[in-house]
Amino acid sequence: MFIILVYDVKEERVAKALKICRKYLTWVQNSVFEGEITEAKLRMLKDELKGVMDETYDSVIIYKFRTKQYYERETLGIEKPSHEDFIV
Repeated sequence: MFIILVYDVKEERVAKALKICRKYLTWVQNSVFEGEITEAKLRMLKDELKGVMDETYDSVIIYKFRTKQYYERETLGIEKPSHEDFIV
């Protein structure tokens, strides 16, 4: 499945949330990630995020698409490079 994940967490938890999300998805903008993911990996991602979140203050929104076929993204302004754009 293809997902878009958006989070809004308190400043002291941003670095932890960022690190967790980057393990599973591609970072596209501050607090926004996207990518193909299996159900099992999505469960792992959600469990890890729940472990660092304060559910009385923080929030995560996950948009799920069965396939990327009907997904279209348009960027206005500069587009941040994805990790695939870096040569190692």
